[in-house]
Amino acid sequence: MRTDTPGRTLPAREHLLAGTAGPPVLDVVVPVYNEEADLEQCVLRLHEHLARTFPYGFRITVADNASTDRTPGIAAGLAARIPEVRAHRLEEKGRGRALRTVWSHSDAPVLAYMDVDLSTDLNALLPLVAPLISGHSDLAIGSRLARSSRVVRGPKREIVSRAYNLILKSSLAARFSDAQCGFKAIRRDVAERLLPMVEDTGWFFDTELLVLAERAGLRIHEVPVDWVDDPDSTVHIVRTAVEDLKGVWRVGRALAVGALPLDRLARPFGDDPRDRRLTGVPGGLTRQLLGFCAVGAFSTLLYLLLYSLFRAGTGPQAANAAALLLSAVANTAANRRLTFGVRGRDRAVRHQAQGLVVFGIGLALTSGSLAALGAAPGSPSHGTELAVLIAANLAATVLRFLLYRAWVFPEGQRPGTAGAAGSATPAAGPDRSGTTDDSTRCSR
Repeated sequence: MRTDTPGRTLPAREHLLAGTAGPPVLDVVVPVYNEEADLEQCVLRLHEHLARTFPYGFRITVADNASTDRTPGIAAGLAARIPEVRAHRLEEKGRGRALRTVWSHSDAPVLAYMDVDLSTDLNALLPLVAPLISGHSDLAIGSRLARSSRVVRGPKREIVSRAYNLILKSSLAARFSDAQCGFKAIRRDVAERLLPMVEDTGWFFDTELLVLAERAGLRIHEVPVDWVDDPDSTVHIVRTAVEDLKGVWRVGRALAVGALPLDRLARPFGDDPRDRRLTGVPGGLTRQLLGFCAVGAFSTLLYLLLYSLFRAGTGPQAANAAALLLSAVANTAANRRLTFGVRGRDRAVRHQAQGLVVFGIGLALTSGSLAALGAAPGSPSHGTELAVLIAANLAATVLRFLLYRAWVFPEGQRPGTAGAAGSATPAAGPDRSGTTDDSTRCSR
């Protein structure tokens, strides 16, 4: 996976102002491969729509990736006739390669793309890019699976699309509804940071871009669209599905081991200057508390399950120690990644060792509670044991969070904080970074 992205975090989003001079606000890329029949009609229709409805300056870039028919000549002719049209020739195929190349070299603050068949109704274009222009969102996608979308397509493509998105939700925990719709936009400052992390150069490019953006906490805006399937699409469904599944496995593995510096895509909380002048409030405390509570709830359930299993074959003290040890290892690993955002293998062993010290404190509390219960008159039931253990764990939880935050994962060692390894303080603007990859195919 690529990790050569600038080290500073993203600045706050700003509203983009319309101006008469300078680069256009929007650059719409149309990736094509052997589209001599549809290209001119597509570009003319798109240009007419933008000229009539879009209140900002715009550009249409035809990204021809290694076409062997008359497509390059048609694209060059359109660029010569229409000032807002440009043609970019690439010598290698791959839609992701084409988008990466054109987006990396564009000077427009908002970058978009759409398929050459214009299956998506163009009336959704302004709602797509408006949240990016206003500074509300980082990326925007058209969704054919939203409740208010109107879609005309065959059952085979419908099943494939819904099955693919179900795979993304179950394997990569994706929350966006439609990864495959060829109708997306991104702010250039986000693209400069995100594109170097995206490895795919084909159809999986969209999905990888969205998954990484979502995992980094960027805001993705979804627009319901009207969409009509192109019956002449030449996309090979089986081959594309296989490549997509390979991409899902690759990205899932990279996210699991923390191989990507997603903390460098972090946005400051809110754009109101007052949000950045707050004093006396530790950064990220609310999010960390919520994450710690969620991890703690699952850890407690795991602990009780393990205790019940071990208790069937041994005494309460041994069962408590074994269950607490296993749940503590899982708890430290989950809090390391999910609550405090520490990824990668650096200091992982040290964190687990410190977590075991915290475990020892929890063991002392729970073991002491069990000892006190055993000294009480009578024979306590299994339910009473569990109740006492829950109360002891709740008492240990508060102390565990404080130790995690102040000792195991201190502020200076977490991503995006001063002194953190591999991170830096937010700057006024991002570094410029790009790639020199090439090319694409467009209709879906």
